[in-house]
Amino acid sequence: MKISFALLILLLAAAWTGSQGRSFRSSRVKCCSEEMFSRRKISEFRIQGYQYTAPTCTHRAVLVKLLKGLVCVDPEERWFQEYLRKQKKSNHNAT
Repeated sequence: MKISFALLILLLAAAWTGSQGRSFRSSRVKCCSEEMFSRRKISEFRIQGYQYTAPTCTHRAVLVKLLKGLVCVDPEERWFQEYLRKQKKSNHNAT
């Protein structure tokens, strides 16, 4: 009886944590391989968020969250640097 109750608790906990989903800023390290990089400019209105990859990753990159998934971007791309400047400026003006 005790074992079946413990098993039930474990199953409920697993189901609950699975339904919580993962936030974009999860603690798992995400890295980009060379073929994952987008070479095209991404329109600002399509960007939902971004996160730099970990320093331990082979390729230095930014994971850009779009409505339809994640794309890897070179953080030195001119369009991305301009996007960051605009974001910083709008955050500065908002305060």
